[in-house]
Amino acid sequence: MTVSERMQLTVLGTSAMVPTKDRNHSAYLLTHKTEGLIMDCGEGTQRQLKLAGIPPSKITRIMLSHWHGDHTLGLPGLLMTMSQSGYSETLQIYGPKGTKQHLKSMFEAFEFDMRMRIEVHEVGKDTLFETEELIVTSLPLEHGIPCIGFRIEEKDRRRINLAKTKKMGIPEGPLLGKLQRGEEIIWKGKPVHPKDTTELIKGKIVALVTDTSPCKNAHILAENADLLICEASYTSTLEEKAEEYTHMTARQAGQLASQAGVKKLCITHFSARYITTNELLEDARTAFQETVAAHDLMKIALDKV
Repeated sequence: MTVSERMQLTVLGTSAMVPTKDRNHSAYLLTHKTEGLIMDCGEGTQRQLKLAGIPPSKITRIMLSHWHGDHTLGLPGLLMTMSQSGYSETLQIYGPKGTKQHLKSMFEAFEFDMRMRIEVHEVGKDTLFETEELIVTSLPLEHGIPCIGFRIEEKDRRRINLAKTKKMGIPEGPLLGKLQRGEEIIWKGKPVHPKDTTELIKGKIVALVTDTSPCKNAHILAENADLLICEASYTSTLEEKAEEYTHMTARQAGQLASQAGVKKLCITHFSARYITTNELLEDARTAFQETVAAHDLMKIALDKV
């Protein structure tokens, strides 16, 4: 399995409050081996998944930054589809304070034939979950309503140096597995240490910062990220408007990436006033050159970052 197969971002929507003919509402899918993390679920998300060729069965968790409609209106339809398609896992849903009540109201508003299990977690400054290979955390952001950002960290792992193990005569099987897990083994009566037979591969870090004024927690989430997905609702010529609505400009997103030591910035959540993203991209690059403007159905493989 290549690294790109291990971890990949699919952008499902890049518009802010109002969608355009080219930009759907906010939604992103981050896949990592058996995990499929939906981050925000704007209107039309399930159709975007179809266009991207991704079945709902790939989704293991839904992470909602906040409950403004452009980030959640796709949730009822997606849950209905998942339920009716025989989804067999327990779907984990994470969101800020108030998420349980919002979901309760949603289920009361629509006629759901719910055939799958759902667990709901209200989070703020928390570890959402940890697996053998991932740690996912959240921090509160500064928006008009409770809002959180996310940080997904892939744990460091070891890769066997097959040239060295073959030279030593160590066969494929359980012994190589132990070395890969960082355990010392005994081979031909002598200890063999992982550092002599493996390479340490640093895990990738992805951060999502959306719908917020510039703040300390945005910097903490973004620190040393390989990929920062950050809102850029307006250009810096409309900084006062961004401040009024507790959003970030493209230049502020670039400044955040630069100050936090990010490798690559992906700006998103664009106001419908911008027909193209060229002006926003130029604005962000005045502060951080390694910036791309997200577009719907864009894919970013983390081994390319």
